[in-house]
Amino acid sequence: MSLIPSFFGGRKSNIFDPFSLDLWDPFPISTNAPSSAREVSAFANAKIDWKETPEAHVFKVDVPGIKKEEVKVEVEEGRILQISGERSREQEEKNDQWHRMERSSGKFIRRFRLPENTKTGEIKAAMENGVLTVTVPKEEEKKHEVKAIDISG
Repeated sequence: MSLIPSFFGGRKSNIFDPFSLDLWDPFPISTNAPSSAREVSAFANAKIDWKETPEAHVFKVDVPGIKKEEVKVEVEEGRILQISGERSREQEEKNDQWHRMERSSGKFIRRFRLPENTKTGEIKAAMENGVLTVTVPKEEEKKHEVKAIDISG
């Protein structure tokens, strides 16, 4: 029994599954797409905030459900900060019957060109409550000295 015609994503409903009778899903994932494409599209868009403070550039990455061992923070070509990770799909047992699978899995990779005033050798990263924080310290700004020159003449 379906409340919506099949052209809205082609999902089948099950009267015994209360979640299968969704009236409208504004972000349907096509069931015709290969599973690897769904995995990558769902997880590839890891949300990242980048702010600059007087002391550092701070990146905050939402990666819920990922262990710190599954995330890599690297600097490439001297000034390219690369943040990547992978969430593996849960192992399926032959006797398991899935009713719904919405948590995304797959890989993500994001790259950022760092400004010239960064200390790439002193980057620090920490993971807490599903948020990866990468701190890239800035070099101290050189204060321009003004030197008075005597005028002869």
